[in-house]
Amino acid sequence: MDLFFEISVIILVATAMAGLMRLLKQPLIVGHIITGILVGPHFFNLIHSQDTIKIFSQFGIAILLFIVGLNLSPKIVREVGKISLITGIVQVVFTALIGFLISKVFGFSLVTSLYISIALTFSSTIIILKLLTDKKDTEKLYGKISIGILLVQDVIATIALLIVSAFSDGKNVATLALLTAFKGLILTVVLIFISAKILPRLSAFFANSQEYLFLFSISWGLGMAALFHFIGFSIEIGALIAGVTLSVSPFSQEIGSKLKPLRDFFILMFFIYLGISMNVDGGYKLVFPIIAFSLFVLILKPLIVIILMEVFGYNKKTSFQTGLTIAQISEFSLILILLGVSLEHISNEVLSLVTFVGLITISGSTYLILYSDSIYPHFIGFLTSFERKSAKKETDILGYYDVILFGCNRVGYDFLKQFKNLKQGFLVVDFDPKIISRLTKEGYNSKYGDAEDAEFLEEINLEKSKLIISTIPDFETNQFLLSNIRKKSQDVVVILISYNVDEAIKFYEGGASYVMLPHFIGGQFISYLTKRNGYDVSKYHSEREKHVSYLKTRKSLGHSHPNQVAY
Repeated sequence: MDLFFEISVIILVATAMAGLMRLLKQPLIVGHIITGILVGPHFFNLIHSQDTIKIFSQFGIAILLFIVGLNLSPKIVREVGKISLITGIVQVVFTALIGFLISKVFGFSLVTSLYISIALTFSSTIIILKLLTDKKDTEKLYGKISIGILLVQDVIATIALLIVSAFSDGKNVATLALLTAFKGLILTVVLIFISAKILPRLSAFFANSQEYLFLFSISWGLGMAALFHFIGFSIEIGALIAGVTLSVSPFSQEIGSKLKPLRDFFILMFFIYLGISMNVDGGYKLVFPIIAFSLFVLILKPLIVIILMEVFGYNKKTSFQTGLTIAQISEFSLILILLGVSLEHISNEVLSLVTFVGLITISGSTYLILYSDSIYPHFIGFLTSFERKSAKKETDILGYYDVILFGCNRVGYDFLKQFKNLKQGFLVVDFDPKIISRLTKEGYNSKYGDAEDAEFLEEINLEKSKLIISTIPDFETNQFLLSNIRKKSQDVVVILISYNVDEAIKFYEGGASYVMLPHFIGGQFISYLTKRNGYDVSKYHSEREKHVSYLKTRKSLGHSHPNQVAY
């Protein structure tokens, strides 16, 4: 079969499997991986151009990471860099140690146990980012921390692959690692300089032609990915950094939107290639180790992250959702094991074991991530046992508050000045420790808390308030909050935010006093503005000056991107 025919067959089978997944209300990623297994050598053996499919999948990886990088401004890197670095490193160390002990219990040799334990530590950057993107959670606090942890894991995985390769070639490991790190540091510094000094001056030239902007964007992303790969790092790291260097560009959102159709097609090829590459022969001989390692990755690995984050004072839900994102093994895990087999360090049996663990954990974690909001309430009691009792909590001065604002990032900011004169009668609730710290310094009465924590809501006596505003963009969270309030009082004014008309109607049916839909509110305001000012240029100039001042204030607080959500 020629290449055109093979790719056409792949797309047809993928479409059929995606349709079946939709009928069964299952994640499409699972269908894509099953497609790869079906068309691959272990079932119908329809594909004989695996190298081409692999190249397509690498394009998908690079474009996905590049788009994610476009939304990771340096401010976000500073915001979650410390917690991501510490959690990422500690998680890898603990996962490797526990995985090694489990391997020894099952009688694997020292070298085999090392390979297995290291393979279990890494999580799939591509799968997690695809799911976070589908959920529109890449800008949420847990999403940003998860991306940071993944980046740390990718660096460690790159080092692990370099070490194994160096041993096989007889090279000096320390020299190779230092040389690669030095080249990576130099390249990163050069890119930062280009991003800060050169690209802003050229951005207008790029944007003059939409076709040229598209061509420049794709060449920059793929070019940087290839360059980082050439000096010894992964494609993922290069593409992500390429995106970050353009994140400060005024055209970053437009670039991202232009590349999304390409991302969706090529990332489909990644998941199909993953399915084609999986070795499912002989797995039945290793049933008990496969079950044990899969449970370890799905349960204990996330638990390590959850405990670490709660120790650092993060909210139960943020910690829980971050932990769930790493509950699978990575494509790096399979690459590492394949390298070990090719060097005859380990047997094909180990490849089958890790492949089955990959299938189980990738499928399982997909459900965990997509339905984390629904799963979380069932674990609140258990998670409380790990949470620091004094974490980010303020001492009550009043037993209740006249006005309570849930969520103070972006949309919530606009309510601060309006209610500041209420002093202790006004309370801000948020579960981002940095926001709480900032609000406390600015003199606002604030509490670190979760709108889905029934015990916390009981503490602040919602039913005694006069007005409650939630700028949290999550439908389930707002629905829980509204239900909790209405069970206790019908007199409290409850204002919620929604980005979906159907969800807004459900809020009204549940008893909301008013629902903000930002896009509609913006249109209503402009309509009011034109009616009030008519054709008077001086009046618009006055409004313009006020708006510019307001936007500069918001920018100084890190609220630059319109697609970044509150809470």
